[in-house]
Amino acid sequence: MFILDKPYVSSYLVDTALKYGYPVLKNAAADELELNQELNFYCEGFAANQIKEGKDNLVYCNSENAIDWITKNLDSTDIPRQISLCKDKVQFRKLISKIYPDFYFEEIDTEALCGVDSSKLKFPVVLKPKIGFLSFGVYPIYNEKEWQNTIQTIKTDIEKYKEIFPKSVVNTSSFIIEEMIEGDEFAVDVYFDAENKPVILNIYKHPFSGSDDVSDRIYFTSKNIIKTYLEKFETLFEKIGCTMGLKNFPCHIELRVNDKAIIPIEINPMRFAGWCLCDLAHYAFDINPYVYYFEQKRPCWNDILSKMDDALYCFTIGDNQGIKDIKNIDYKAYSDDLISSNSAKYSAPSNKLFELRKIDYKNFPIFALAFIKLQDEDEVFKVLNMDFNKYIEV
Repeated sequence: MFILDKPYVSSYLVDTALKYGYPVLKNAAADELELNQELNFYCEGFAANQIKEGKDNLVYCNSENAIDWITKNLDSTDIPRQISLCKDKVQFRKLISKIYPDFYFEEIDTEALCGVDSSKLKFPVVLKPKIGFLSFGVYPIYNEKEWQNTIQTIKTDIEKYKEIFPKSVVNTSSFIIEEMIEGDEFAVDVYFDAENKPVILNIYKHPFSGSDDVSDRIYFTSKNIIKTYLEKFETLFEKIGCTMGLKNFPCHIELRVNDKAIIPIEINPMRFAGWCLCDLAHYAFDINPYVYYFEQKRPCWNDILSKMDDALYCFTIGDNQGIKDIKNIDYKAYSDDLISSNSAKYSAPSNKLFELRKIDYKNFPIFALAFIKLQDEDEVFKVLNMDFNKYIEV
């Protein structure tokens, strides 16, 4: 069953629900999102009973906003427990401390942050809400001066997050301080089946423009990424699935990889990559991640990889650069620049724009989502460092 909520539902997800007849919860968000009325809607009471009775026990949420409904209506199932273990970053760290006994972390009440003796912290550290979403409220801190500056900005930021997200998605009543995990960042769309076994549906590399960058501007996958990391990540996720008791559970796992270890950053429950980024699997691998989860299918990676080229399949976000009162976006220029090559090695047709999704920039901090095909990481870093201001008319 799909439980759909704001901020964004892709047409690809809706078309999947229509084509396969998957049930969709008829909630207030479905009305606000003006979802297709031909969907197989279940009213809330009937939906809750179906899930409790195990008749539609596979649940997928496009947004963590749906967690409130699950917590209130499915308390007799194991789903709220699994969600809580993932959303609460302190609980999560405590559980996997069996796997990572030397990893440093501690919880601090927000009101107590000002009283922390930063001279005793082992920098660099990361400070983030105990319950969070994407990169909102994540602060990488490298020294005592940066710590003091960060504490000064947190109060303002907290008010901003309250306006955007419910407490079940971002809760800033307390923070977690943890050691900074060095290495390349990856994100994985995976579900755990009825036997705690992980089924990986996509692996993305998540590059940053610098040490202070915590944005979600671009993710990409490729044949080489899958071949390099599939077995390594599966082995780790098997341990995590058993430790946390994850069953019939879709999630998006973020982790860092260095030459010494593979260390999870967090697990985002009940969904794959946010803002329907997981739709990239359609363009990269010709698989539908929603169908694979609901039908409990495993990708035949050998076959998939044998048909792939060596290109990078990317998802990128066009953000508003903190600008308010935007009058217009030059989507044509933005689209053209995304796939224009900055290398003499490639002709312009080598890159490809699969799809551009325009977002309501007056109500959200982004103006577009795009699925593109690039040729190498130099092309990726060109997109990562694009100046979006030139597409924004104020």
